[in-house]
Amino acid sequence: MHLVDLLPLAMFASVALLLFTGYPVAFVLGGSALAFGFVGTLFDVFKPIEFFNLLPRIWGGIAENLVLVAVPLFVFMGTMLERSDVAADLLRALQILLRRVPGGLALAVTLMGTIMAATTGIIGASVVMLTMMALPVMLERRYSHELATGTIAAAGTLGILIPPSIMLVIMADLLSISVGNLFFGAVFPGLLLSGLYLCYIAVFAALRPAVAPPLATSAPPAGELLILLLKSFFPPVFLIVLVLGSIFAGWATPTEAAGVGAAGTILLAALKGRLDLRTLVEVCERTGLTCAMIFFIFIGATAFSYVFRSLGGDYVVEDLIRASGLDSWGILVLIMVIVFLLGFFFDWVEITLIVLPIFAPLLKTLDFGTHVAKPEIVYWFAILLAVNLQTSFLTPPFGFALFYMKGICPPEVRLAEIYRGIVPFVALQLAGLALCILFPEIVLWLPRAMLD
Repeated sequence: MHLVDLLPLAMFASVALLLFTGYPVAFVLGGSALAFGFVGTLFDVFKPIEFFNLLPRIWGGIAENLVLVAVPLFVFMGTMLERSDVAADLLRALQILLRRVPGGLALAVTLMGTIMAATTGIIGASVVMLTMMALPVMLERRYSHELATGTIAAAGTLGILIPPSIMLVIMADLLSISVGNLFFGAVFPGLLLSGLYLCYIAVFAALRPAVAPPLATSAPPAGELLILLLKSFFPPVFLIVLVLGSIFAGWATPTEAAGVGAAGTILLAALKGRLDLRTLVEVCERTGLTCAMIFFIFIGATAFSYVFRSLGGDYVVEDLIRASGLDSWGILVLIMVIVFLLGFFFDWVEITLIVLPIFAPLLKTLDFGTHVAKPEIVYWFAILLAVNLQTSFLTPPFGFALFYMKGICPPEVRLAEIYRGIVPFVALQLAGLALCILFPEIVLWLPRAMLD
């Protein structure tokens, strides 16, 4: 291997090291692209004129991309939903329904996280919302700190997988595949993870009742209970039908459905008396800041991937993997292990925008025989990657869900307890990933059924 062939590897290594400095990710990606572009000109493998190709790529691939319009709309939807108190009513109703079940409160939190995941994909908002509403009640009921924090963190991260998910929108754009089909493929894996959480909590609470004491809440009269159920379940079901129902029925594209969902959250906030000019301005500001961060990273990642490929990075990675002698299954396992390990240190945005463009060309070379048909490999792989990336929110030392939670936890809940609490849930996520690998129908059955 010549010195020039090492430039892509040095570029990737420099980005990995610079990310640990805490410098903004967008600047790291964009700065590395420019720096190694100039280095490439010295070795005559990157022409100076190629720098001008970055602007049309950024404009055409990001600014003019209609698929990415769904991102700010979904962010607005999740932020407005957080301010409408829909989740508080839902949690109270689930607590009453599960009051006599072992671990009923933890089960209620998991179910609420699952339902809310189908209405918003903003993980920070979901984890903060669940922590503020559920953790004080769980601590008051003398729940184990580990079980309480682990349940909230795991349930709050389901929104990154269960549609509508911002991550799936970005993945579909990077892989040039249908967002709708990717949404179809993520439904059962998301429900599978939720089901694994529920089974674990129920069994653990039954075996060790002291870690999850039953609720002392008494049920209201039948009439009041019915009104509470209608009041708590109607808003999220209304949004799910608006967004996912319109996509799955073929009435709207994901971008159009995101617009309808954003309008639906405004309507719900108004009906609950939570909509005023101040709230609307705050939601718009938070949406703008979040989207600015995401799209700034997009710009840096676009520059990085272009320079990396121009320096021959695709061929270097492909040659290294081929030299390893791994077959298709070995390559798949290798990618999943790399992504899992990267999740200990980086957020899903960085991992997706850096790793996916590098490994995406390899998908054309994979062959799993009758296990997965060749045209379906890209969808299967994308969902496997999404399930894997969900662990990045929970794995220490930089699990973002853990820091969201610790920031608003009472002082008696220590960070070590939060770390211990997420261990079983990370194991369950890896078990869910293994099931999706062994039984691809979990991912592919619904897309096939909807397309037939």
